[in-house]
Amino acid sequence: MSSPLVVDWLAASLSDVPAQDDWVDKALAARLATMVYEKRYSEARLARWTAKRAVALTLGLGEADLRGVQIRNAPDGAPEAFVAGAPVPGVIAMTDRADWAVCMVARGHDRVGCDLEVVEPRSRPFVADYFTVAEQEATWGATDPDFVANLIWSAKESALKVLRTGLRRDTRTVEVTLLSHNDGIWNALEVKEPTGRVLPGWWVRHGDFVLTCAAERSMETPRSLVATSPLAGAQPSHRWMDRPLRTSPSVLADTASQYGNGVRKNQ
Repeated sequence: MSSPLVVDWLAASLSDVPAQDDWVDKALAARLATMVYEKRYSEARLARWTAKRAVALTLGLGEADLRGVQIRNAPDGAPEAFVAGAPVPGVIAMTDRADWAVCMVARGHDRVGCDLEVVEPRSRPFVADYFTVAEQEATWGATDPDFVANLIWSAKESALKVLRTGLRRDTRTVEVTLLSHNDGIWNALEVKEPTGRVLPGWWVRHGDFVLTCAAERSMETPRSLVATSPLAGAQPSHRWMDRPLRTSPSVLADTASQYGNGVRKNQ
């Protein structure tokens, strides 16, 4: 019998991301240069910074090595990590929400997924459209139905990332069962497919945030890569709303054209 999967995780906020781009690899620089909207731009920088740093910490690399860490997307959209062009011996999962991001790094080749949500109101039509009957009953029977609705939704997203389908798949084809419920610590959950296959997972609530993860097989309680995760005191925000448009599309198009394959033409 194989030992449980070991998963490390890191959370970071938009305030943690360096203003300078000395950590940005060439491919990411080219992608960022095409982004007109501040929301997409800030989310991309935050998510990549968090993932690069998580990978670096698991490999014993420093912040000076972050440019050599690259996060690419597989054909199905799942993130993959590379260092100096070589695949990292592990699997990563990424999520971001409300100016916060999380990256999980699993040892080995088993698929993992994670999702970060803000605890916010969820309507009865939303729950009816996307939840199974059992999940609807668990939601409306809870003392805090908004929290449970967001928790179940987050667990579904984590599981669908493991299955490499994302929301292209009907969310009612997977069913979430919460196995424990204690604020501030990791709690067990499981997600079942119609075939009977079960994806084990975990969830934790920190204030207005709930974080979930799931995997192909049994996994240990996720381990924070820093002594005290900043998510414990996190507050959701949406800074992009102060300046939705970064600059004019024509200026960004001109900037992007200077990169070509990711290298500025005048460098």
